[in-house]
Amino acid sequence: MSTLPKATRVTLAMGAIAIGAAVFALHGRVSADTDPDPLGEKTAGSATVYATGKNAFSFPLANLDDAERTRFAIGNSFFKRNWVEAPASTTARDGLGPHFIARSCAGCHVMDGRGAPPDWNKTLGPEPDNTVALLFRLSVPGTPAPHDGVVPEPTYGDQFNNAGIQGVKPEGTVRVRSRPIHGRFADGTRYTLRQPVYTFSDLGYGPMARDVMVSPRIAPHMAGLGLIEAIPESEILRNASDQAAAPGAIKGQPNRVWDAFAQKEVIGRFGWKANTGSIAHQSAGAFNGDMGITSSVNWREACTPAQTDCLAAPHGGGKRSGRDGLMPSSQATAQVPEIDDETLGHVVFYTATLAPAARRQPDDPQVLRGQALFAQAQCATCHRPSYVTAEAPFPRLTSPKVSGQRIWPYTDLLLHDMGPQLADGRPDFRASGSQWKTPPLWGVGLFRDVNGHQRLLHDGRANGVLEAVLWHGGEALGAKEQVLKFSKRDRDALVKFVESL
Repeated sequence: MSTLPKATRVTLAMGAIAIGAAVFALHGRVSADTDPDPLGEKTAGSATVYATGKNAFSFPLANLDDAERTRFAIGNSFFKRNWVEAPASTTARDGLGPHFIARSCAGCHVMDGRGAPPDWNKTLGPEPDNTVALLFRLSVPGTPAPHDGVVPEPTYGDQFNNAGIQGVKPEGTVRVRSRPIHGRFADGTRYTLRQPVYTFSDLGYGPMARDVMVSPRIAPHMAGLGLIEAIPESEILRNASDQAAAPGAIKGQPNRVWDAFAQKEVIGRFGWKANTGSIAHQSAGAFNGDMGITSSVNWREACTPAQTDCLAAPHGGGKRSGRDGLMPSSQATAQVPEIDDETLGHVVFYTATLAPAARRQPDDPQVLRGQALFAQAQCATCHRPSYVTAEAPFPRLTSPKVSGQRIWPYTDLLLHDMGPQLADGRPDFRASGSQWKTPPLWGVGLFRDVNGHQRLLHDGRANGVLEAVLWHGGEALGAKEQVLKFSKRDRDALVKFVESL
């Protein structure tokens, strides 16, 4: 409980509301006077759940009906349980590999939460650690094929897989180490960041291309994705036009990507570079890329011509008994996927209806002070607090109850140049090698409860909110420089506000 007088808390709250109204004014939206939840306690409107602890990210939207909750439970089953290699008696869950990173979706998104990089100086592979969710995207310079955002590395494809089924070589081992970067706040307080350095060894199919580009990506938490999918495209475009018209360095841009389910180009909103536009496309891509599970839209196994053992490995698609009807991976087709459309649809529905948790202590005086500092440092320009959702793009794969909700994700869903220290040098659709999507901030304060850590940014290099701010550069350099001038009291308040989201 706060020890401040009630009048003081009310004054701080009204100040925070006024600042919130000013942020909205930048985007030309609601008035605080008419908003019934000006502090955004209900992060998802009527779909909000009040949850903390280990399962905080694993609840369905609060407004689902009984039939939807049953579908949620079915999707949860296929999300959490391990897949096995073919042939197996459980034909509904076989087809793992030939190459893979994890045996289940939950292998990376533990408790529907956020992954963490391994301890420094630890290797990844050949057998994946179920608690490690760091993957590496690969590509080479060139003009991508239609509908592709990158040109895959010729021998290893567009993602490095450090595990393989029996008879298939793992693609290799990743070694992670770091080097220190020292800095100091204006008040003299010293800090140290750890710059990760990655090397590949024990390569199973020979050397990579000399000009290979590598991008590390950590598994994000899952709660609230269906609500983000329901943010109108017009609002994302308005974010870009508002920033373009405003003075200063912040000039976000939308990514535009091909969506296999929509069969058209859409605005990217998922992935660290906004390189996918829908939960369905993201889910089918993760099944294929991370577990080697083909679907009707991603029916080719991720084997390159140089990986002959991968091409000859058994494919898990089609109805069969034992080894009868078993085909090699090279003969995979869209007609015999390893996960059928109905099952994939259940997993997509599950992902789209995971609920974000309500804010904690939004009217705490330190939180309110941090909210004011958040706006003062212009963090809210990119981390836009709130939206009203519209209809999701694929009604059959989500609930209609995601629409019409006032949500508080704190993101503009735009790409921003974040400076050379965060750059991966790897373009992806329209994202450059130094651009990253503004990640939503809701749930940041629950990562420790759910996953036992608070490793942030695209590769988990930042240990906590303040370190994440200190890595900001490029368009966000001005915000970082303001935070460097904050006193310890103000830094603590800023962190407490972000952790309340």
